[in-house]
Amino acid sequence: MQTDEQGPTTQAGHGLDWRAGGVPVSRRFGDPFFSLEGGLAETGHVFHHGNDLASRLCDGFRIAETGFGTGLNLLATVALWRGLGRPGGITFTSFEAFPLSPEEMARAHAALPGLADLSTQLLDLWGQGARAFTLGGLRVRVIEGDARLTLPAWDGRADAWFLDGFAPARNPELWSDVLMVEVARHTAPGGSFATYTAAGAVRRSLQAAGFVVERVPGFGRKRHMTRGYLP
Repeated sequence: MQTDEQGPTTQAGHGLDWRAGGVPVSRRFGDPFFSLEGGLAETGHVFHHGNDLASRLCDGFRIAETGFGTGLNLLATVALWRGLGRPGGITFTSFEAFPLSPEEMARAHAALPGLADLSTQLLDLWGQGARAFTLGGLRVRVIEGDARLTLPAWDGRADAWFLDGFAPARNPELWSDVLMVEVARHTAPGGSFATYTAAGAVRRSLQAAGFVVERVPGFGRKRHMTRGYLP
């Protein structure tokens, strides 16, 4: 666990309500941060399986994410990478407009007892203001600010995207045609994406941006989700 740099002061956040089981719900967007049916299982189904990560992860692999939220996807990906036991390291870049406080994040992590050790490490770093650090073999960078500005300015590319903004109807800024073009522009050839949403407008935006798009079975009560790749 290594801190590389300090981040800016966090901006005004979501305002949270809490559902049974410790699931935080954003008042700003009226949507939970992760599935009420199990956030860790949702991450595995949607983002890990949706991007075929178990077979693809290798030294130098690059993951990018829209919406850092509670850090659940990061923690789950560190656990996946450790479990695979492969040499080297991977990178994880996340774009977040409204970062949670350490206290809010800690309360959300209480619903994830299987990730307690990694949670403790992340919370320590987050509380120090670190937004670029190393955690469990992942080189992590959380870029704060409006993704409509920060993603176009990013100088990186991803081999896999976790498109994890709040529901498109509630958070349209993270699903706009313009931003999906930027996601494609920052995807390596053959790179992939996965998202929990199956909204037709999102699928069409991703297709227009150049992705081959597929609707597949979703997690829990969600009948469908979307994944695809850039030829």
